[in-house]
Amino acid sequence: MKRVLLVAATTGYQVREFAEAARSLDVELVLATDRCHILDNPWGDDAAPVRFQDPEPGIEGLAARGPFDGILAVGDRPACVAAQAAERLGLPFHPAEAARAAANKLLAREHFRRAGMPVPEFRRMSLVEARSDASAAGVRFPCVLKPLDSSASRGVIRTNNPKEFRAAAERIARMQEGDILVEDYIPGREFALEGLVTAGKLQTLALFDKPDPLEGPYFEETIYVTPSREPNREPNDVQRRIRETAQAAVTALGLTDGPVHAEMRVNEHGVWILEAAARPIGGLCARVLRFGTPYCTLEQLLLRHALGGNVSSATLAPGSHGVMMIPIPHAGVYRGVQGLEEARRVPGVEDIVITAKEGQEMLPLPEGSTYLGFLFFRGPSVDLVLDCLREAHRYLRFILSTPLPVVK
Repeated sequence: MKRVLLVAATTGYQVREFAEAARSLDVELVLATDRCHILDNPWGDDAAPVRFQDPEPGIEGLAARGPFDGILAVGDRPACVAAQAAERLGLPFHPAEAARAAANKLLAREHFRRAGMPVPEFRRMSLVEARSDASAAGVRFPCVLKPLDSSASRGVIRTNNPKEFRAAAERIARMQEGDILVEDYIPGREFALEGLVTAGKLQTLALFDKPDPLEGPYFEETIYVTPSREPNREPNDVQRRIRETAQAAVTALGLTDGPVHAEMRVNEHGVWILEAAARPIGGLCARVLRFGTPYCTLEQLLLRHALGGNVSSATLAPGSHGVMMIPIPHAGVYRGVQGLEEARRVPGVEDIVITAKEGQEMLPLPEGSTYLGFLFFRGPSVDLVLDCLREAHRYLRFILSTPLPVVK
């Protein structure tokens, strides 16, 4: 039986998806997570403990759990740990330096600029400086403030003047310490590309449209639909230009072997790469992807690739596919949802998964980093899938109570 090491956070949605995919392929999946290294198997998953902030001791312990035939990771920080572990264990994966650059917004921007790719004007700034009265000196508006190591859109805020700039810096400072990236706002339509890299060559698995405008002040992603509705032939082959830009980003960062999730914006000046992460798409969104007939899942495809299999012929299943990451309307404690049955009766619905738990405090962006759940739809056209996603979402009424204040 082949053995694959999966590096993941203990609370990650995708671990169960990979476990099911591994069972279907008769592959043994060994977990390495950021769980407590003192307690004996507290999660009941027999995972190897690795402290993501200081992974070297845990990586040495992984060698004793081997040998392994492949390695994968879910999440930006786990991808950095997996890259270090792969070098120690002699497994194909992205180089550690490349994974670290991909996970750091400033380092990624510097790599893209050195490679001659179009990048916005950007600068590193301490939160102390950003919160001062002179913070906006030399800053062009509109601009975007970004924590260097945050995932997704947490802490990312657009500002249009010095007053908003200082208020955004104050807000980010309540979430984290350290420096931030300040860069010009890039207008345009946003896309996501899911891919696999083999020996430095990018294979596009899916290109997603993000049909809802992401203009700020916060950048909460909602709907992904594929295949893209953008032109895919000359004279204006947007899809080709997106693929070429993603490949250039992969090369600039030095990513060589493994999954890549890239995001970019397109406007009249071209394709602007936002990120090229050394990991697959996050959350439960991978469920929207099906390949071949009979279909296989993204997790099955990634496992085969990690084990050295040739997956270059993988193509999306016919039809259109969409997922909505259900946004949090306002802060509160989750108490339940109404309208599920009505939403499930909308034609084309495949599944509605509510991931929020009773009593869980939910925070919208920019402080939050989770969603209420996911809607999955399939249909003959992207327009139909979009209409059905939005119709089903209108039926859902989430009950979020005001959290009780903490008395100190």
